[in-house]
Amino acid sequence: MKKFLKGFTYAGKGIFYCFAHEMNMRVHLCFTVYMFCFLGLYDFFEISKAEYGVLLALCALVLSLEAVNTAIERVVDLATTEHNPIAGAAKDAAAGAVLIAVIFSVIAGIVIMYQPAAFRKMFEYYTEHIGSLVVLVISLVLSVCFVLIPQRMQKKEK
Repeated sequence: MKKFLKGFTYAGKGIFYCFAHEMNMRVHLCFTVYMFCFLGLYDFFEISKAEYGVLLALCALVLSLEAVNTAIERVVDLATTEHNPIAGAAKDAAAGAVLIAVIFSVIAGIVIMYQPAAFRKMFEYYTEHIGSLVVLVISLVLSVCFVLIPQRMQKKEK
């Protein structure tokens, strides 16, 4: 049982590593959080439980593939320090897998969430509740900082 629980610790360290070192992972997380906040906190959009499940699964797929991409990149970097076309192809293929998942996730999100009335309700809500708009803008600024600041810190360390 102890060994089983230790596996969660290693997985957590891996997830934390990805968020700390990969800007794209933080970008995907921010989009995921905003989407589910708008779906969960407000009643702008009308989606079924099945559609909610599809969105959740697609977000999990994108984040998981980004973690796999990071793992492949690190292993390839460990295996070779010189330019190798096969190593580059492995890294490119892993990044391509993430891109494919992102493209189809965005398309599915548009299909599910394209509800012009919901966007009108959002606009009306934020024009009537300026305080909520200010909180949204502040959260967007903090999200940009969350995405960009770790990258700048890593560049300074090198």
